[in-house]
Amino acid sequence: MDDPSRDFLTELLETPSPSGYETRGQQVWVDYVDQFADDVRTDAYGNAIAVHEGAPDASGAPEIVLTGHADEIGFIVKSIDDNGFVRLGRIGGSDPSVSKGQHVTIHAAGGPVEGVIGQHAIHLREDESETDIEDLWIDIGAESEDEAHDRLEIGDPITVSSTVSWLSETRLAGRGLDNRVGTWAAAEGFRQAVETGTDATVYAVSTVQEEVGGNGARMVEFDLEPDAVVVVDVGHAVDYPSAPSEKTSQMELGGGPALGRGSTNHPAVFDALRSVADERELEVQIEALGVGTGTDADSFFTAAGAIPSQVVSVPNRYMHTPVEMIDTDDLEEIAALLGAFASRADEFTPFAVDI
Repeated sequence: MDDPSRDFLTELLETPSPSGYETRGQQVWVDYVDQFADDVRTDAYGNAIAVHEGAPDASGAPEIVLTGHADEIGFIVKSIDDNGFVRLGRIGGSDPSVSKGQHVTIHAAGGPVEGVIGQHAIHLREDESETDIEDLWIDIGAESEDEAHDRLEIGDPITVSSTVSWLSETRLAGRGLDNRVGTWAAAEGFRQAVETGTDATVYAVSTVQEEVGGNGARMVEFDLEPDAVVVVDVGHAVDYPSAPSEKTSQMELGGGPALGRGSTNHPAVFDALRSVADERELEVQIEALGVGTGTDADSFFTAAGAIPSQVVSVPNRYMHTPVEMIDTDDLEEIAALLGAFASRADEFTPFAVDI
C-alpha cells in the first residue's frame, strides 16, 4: 500500500464516525475523492457521492456504483445521574461483553470528554448474569449531575477510545474497521477506474446509518439508478482459536476478497466479478448469504424496481469489538477488483438473469 492510500486509511479509521454523527469522517472521505472525481456532492443527512462522468454517449456504457458505509457502532449519552455518572445507550450493535473497562470518548459540543466504562473489581464479583448496555455506566470524574452537564449533554455520541494498531506490515487492528475499510475500498476502486479512463459512469458512495438499518443507502436510492451496485462491507473471518466456524462460511484473513452468493447477491454481477478476479489472478473466497446480507445491498437491490447488487466482503476477525482485525492485502485486492470491474463493466451488461 503506497503512503497516500495508507495515510487515507489511517485517517478514516482514527476519525470518529458513529451512526447519525458521521460528518467528520465523511469530510475525510470527500476531501480524498475530490482529487480525482468530476463532482462530489452530499445530501441532507451526509451521504457522500463522487462521480466520474465517463462517456455516457458510448454504446453500452453502464453506470456502476461502488459503495461502503461510513458509520461505526458506538454509544449515546442517555442520562446522567445525581452523582455525575453517565448512563449510555447503543448506537448500532454495540457488544456489552467487550465494553466494560474500556476507555471511551464522549464527543461533546465543547470538545471531547474522556471517560471509562466502569467494571466491578474481580475481588468483588460473584457469578453475574450477562450484562446489558443499560446496566453500564461511564465515569468521567464528575462529582455531581451539574458538573457532568457542564461538560456534555444528553444525545452526545460516544466511541471507544482505541485507535489503529499496525500489528504487522499487513495486519491492522482497531475499532470501527466495520466499515471505514469499505469506504476506503470504494474510493480506491473508484480512483483506479478513473485512472483507466473507463467509458462507464462510475459513482463512489459513502453512506451513513447502515448500522442502524441501512438508512443512508435507502436515501441514495432515490438519487441514482445505476446498472449495478457493488457493496463493500466486512465478513466474519473464523481463522482463530475456538472460532464458531460452523456458523458462517470459512473465511480467512489473507485469503482474498469474499464474494457473496445467494439472496440479494445478483448472479450476473457475481459472475462478472469472479471473471475479473480470475483475469487479474486475484484469489477470492465465497461467502454463502442465503437470507439477506445484513449490508447496504439489502437496501439497494429493490430500488427503482430492481438494481443488480453484489456484496464483496473484507475478511474481518472480532467484528463489533474494539479490536477488529483485517489483512490489508485483502483490502487492496478488493480495490483492484472494483477498479477493474468498473473499467470493464460494459463487457458484462446487461446485468440480468436468464429465464
